[in-house]
Amino acid sequence: MHVEDLLRLESLDLTLLWGDRPQLTREISGVTATDLEDPGRFLQRGELVLSGLVWWAPADDEAKAERFVAALEEAGAVALLAGEETHGGVPAVLVEACRRHGIAILSVPVHTSFRAVTDTVYLRQWGDLSRRPAAPYALPENVRAELSRLLADGTDPDTLLTRAVAHLGTPPAYVLSATGRTVARTPTAPPLPVRRAAEAVTAATTLSVDPDASPYAQWHLHLPEPVETPPRMLHEIAEVLAQHRRAALRRETTARGRAVDLLALIDTPSSPAAPAALGRALEACGLADQDPYTVITVKGQADDDGTVDALTEALHHLTDCGFAVGRLPTAEPGEATAVIGTRTRTDSGTDTIATTLKNLWPTLQSRNAKVPLQGGISTPAATPQTLKGALTQARYALTAARSRNAPGTEAPMSRLTAIEDLTTLGALLTGIPADVRTAFGIHALGPLADDTNPSHRMLLETLDVFLTHNGSWARTAEALHLHVNTVHYRIQRVEMLTGRDLARLDHKLDLKAALLCR
Repeated sequence: MHVEDLLRLESLDLTLLWGDRPQLTREISGVTATDLEDPGRFLQRGELVLSGLVWWAPADDEAKAERFVAALEEAGAVALLAGEETHGGVPAVLVEACRRHGIAILSVPVHTSFRAVTDTVYLRQWGDLSRRPAAPYALPENVRAELSRLLADGTDPDTLLTRAVAHLGTPPAYVLSATGRTVARTPTAPPLPVRRAAEAVTAATTLSVDPDASPYAQWHLHLPEPVETPPRMLHEIAEVLAQHRRAALRRETTARGRAVDLLALIDTPSSPAAPAALGRALEACGLADQDPYTVITVKGQADDDGTVDALTEALHHLTDCGFAVGRLPTAEPGEATAVIGTRTRTDSGTDTIATTLKNLWPTLQSRNAKVPLQGGISTPAATPQTLKGALTQARYALTAARSRNAPGTEAPMSRLTAIEDLTTLGALLTGIPADVRTAFGIHALGPLADDTNPSHRMLLETLDVFLTHNGSWARTAEALHLHVNTVHYRIQRVEMLTGRDLARLDHKLDLKAALLCR
């Protein structure tokens, strides 16, 4: 379907505000509705953008409209459909910005809903199935017509899958997520444990529904029993499910925009208006009454969407938990954060959340084995006002997860660390940034920090063994095969060079921490 096709539909009653032949003949790959001021990161190339223009106000300068349209151009959007309801029309500055950037702009009257536009595009995209000749298709015409109607009505995936395979005798069939979560199953398909479902994703009888999605966001059509049907028919069924999946992804994209707003408020220093704004943001994300909250931060690949997809998929395994996933404005590339509401869980608690996610983590990691996923989980935040502290905890636990590599390895390993895991001094110190740990070690050890000196290396070894044996002179001497007097002499040298008294517990702890920070 092309942009100009929309103008020919009297039912939509759209008006062309600007667009030449090259713009109007662009092919539409999908539709995204947004009211974000900068929607670029949520758009895909070839999409039609619907906006009610809530992000714009008459008092705004021209640059705001310019930034919005520039984001559409950069993302590869084919056209902008601007709603007239918010401002009684489409601002002229927006039309001019579209002209400058070569983006066709159409106005949507008040009596035309965005849903009508979306349904029209996706029905045409899938071929307006009931009207196409049956020859190129394996699915019977009546089945294609029924599935087309179900897609337009936004039916649930269980019903869609059941009707899609009904003419095959309703064999057992599943739609599985990348990590083995059952998205849909037919009445003849028994419940499938997550572990078995994750294995089934790679089975020969499994067909990818949306191979272009990220490894974490893909859905799969799985038939555990072979059926005598043309492969082309299964591919057509998979395409039906792909249309449903894309609609779900559009909803997730919109939800991520609201999550970004929530996370920005959590990370922003408090102001007199902050509590009210935070409450509204939680309500927009469906989390207003789900305290206590848990915060999780995950670091993955430089592709932000991949990490967000990974975290979203993982959190779908937390049944009866609401959550909002997005990216903090101050986040590093490839970092995603989520707020999880736990009130609706009968077994609420970070320990249960952490256990579920840790069990899932190897499977999640296997979907993109080349990219390690590290994560940090906070303790519960009892109120919205304590979410800032929970975010700080999650970031600290993430730093600890990224620091705790296996001995002798430099490459980062996939690991999920909860604040409750940091129960030792060594574990606690891993959450401190590496440059801070290094600086502390240098200053606490003084001259001994220079381990290029053979004498200093010997003293550091003696100190380490002495502290490991709880300050026992005899056991230290035995472990190092030294005379006790030699151990006394070396420890005296350590005390002199560091300015510490190893008869004092606090000084012992200082030097132990310094050794752990090296």
